[in-house]
Amino acid sequence: MTAQAARSARRGREARRTAREQSAAVSQPYIVRNVPLTELCSNEAIETIEANAETVLQEVGIEFRDDDEVLGLWREAGADVDGVRVRFPKGMLRQLIATAPSEYVQHARNPARKVVIGGNNTVFAPVYGPPFVRTGDGGRRYGTIEDFRNFVKLAYMAPAIHHSGGTVCEPVDLPVNKRHYDMVYSHMKYSDKPFMGSVTHPDRAADTVSMCEILFGKDFVADNTVCTSLINVNSPMVYDATMLGALKAYARANQAVIITPFIMAGAMGPVTPVGTVTQALAEAMAGVALTQIIRPGAPVVFGLFSSSLSMQSGAPTFGTPEPTLVLSAAAQLARRLKLPFRSGGSLCASKVPDAQAAYESAQSLWPAALCGVNFVLHGAGWLEGGLVSSYEKFIMDIDQLGMMEVLLKGYDTSEDGQAMDAIREVGPGNHFLGCAHTQAHFETAFYRSTVADNNSFEQWEQEGSRDTVERASDIVKKMLASYVPPPLDAAKDEELLAFIAEKKASFPDSNH
Repeated sequence: MTAQAARSARRGREARRTAREQSAAVSQPYIVRNVPLTELCSNEAIETIEANAETVLQEVGIEFRDDDEVLGLWREAGADVDGVRVRFPKGMLRQLIATAPSEYVQHARNPARKVVIGGNNTVFAPVYGPPFVRTGDGGRRYGTIEDFRNFVKLAYMAPAIHHSGGTVCEPVDLPVNKRHYDMVYSHMKYSDKPFMGSVTHPDRAADTVSMCEILFGKDFVADNTVCTSLINVNSPMVYDATMLGALKAYARANQAVIITPFIMAGAMGPVTPVGTVTQALAEAMAGVALTQIIRPGAPVVFGLFSSSLSMQSGAPTFGTPEPTLVLSAAAQLARRLKLPFRSGGSLCASKVPDAQAAYESAQSLWPAALCGVNFVLHGAGWLEGGLVSSYEKFIMDIDQLGMMEVLLKGYDTSEDGQAMDAIREVGPGNHFLGCAHTQAHFETAFYRSTVADNNSFEQWEQEGSRDTVERASDIVKKMLASYVPPPLDAAKDEELLAFIAEKKASFPDSNH
């Protein structure tokens, strides 16, 4: 093949890929699964875990630190309050949890992007929380607000990402006590998908609600959920004042929270899956019940983050079998409580987007998809045990999320899906390439990876012998260069910016 012919062939392939990407950009707002659930825990074991969790709640209890109001609420509800330790009569929390909805709608500023969290639905959200970012050509460094905006833009453009997420990276170039304004505004400005709010201080949660009232209208927010935010349990069995303050602010405003035990088994919980799930269930039930004391019917999600721990180094490990067992049992327990469930994602401990990152992420994502996780946080971009948001891995991960989306849609048993016309047309001994059914589905028949190279060795070599990370890096640059922001009402934008400016001017910068 001549150089000119090679260039022509390459342009043709790129044009076809661009056409596919543009076609794929018309995405579904969330996944409605059409395949059976995978349940790894027997009913007998589930009942044992439930009984043991009730024992933990009754005998050991949960600590609610530095929040007299919460302790007073528990006392009034009939719990045994001893200092900051709260113990619960058997069955008390289940009775309180019964008012929580089994699913809820989180509205987006684009009504077509709203998601239903819970039930038979799956929502993919990006990575959450890393202080560092990594790029293929820039290496590892602290995140900035520009990185934050970039990840919001990538998530907005990715068809398999249904939710803009929250702290997609930590913008350390901004003061700690003011950066939440820019973070929440970035989700509102650069995406029209649903988003998460700030939880690092009760006032910052209240600021998020106020900004939502500007964006959606105060009356609409009073009656609808427009924000879902993450409340982490300080495992083992402690809720701190920061998380409690944010929980109260959101629950009172009818905005959803994800109550998430954060357990690294072996350090923050038992080394056994059953022990870990028992602790997680007790911790989650206490937080979920508290939201219902504050506002019965407030939307709330049973969350779980669980990893195993290297007994040699003390570092978290991912993609191992034990967290899969924990996740599956926790998903079953959430369904028995009639609560939406959050867990999982594309988790790995690798420092770079290499083979370890790929196989650990795949082993983390598959259970989340098959076991019925409703809200999959850390769906794309996670690296280095959650310390790094990686641009290239974000692209690699959204490719895998797209595959999961196809898988969870299940089988097409329509007349077209049965393909009997094709079988009759082709008959014995012939091929299907030219038949009418194949031609009709030629461009859409199978999932086509946006990252993988399936060309011949000679084509791959002639095009520069580029690996997956290099290809992903090119896609990042192309996506950001072609980004077009979703329209935002100018008056609302002006009001948001004025609110932020006034708030920032009202107190000094601080890194606390």
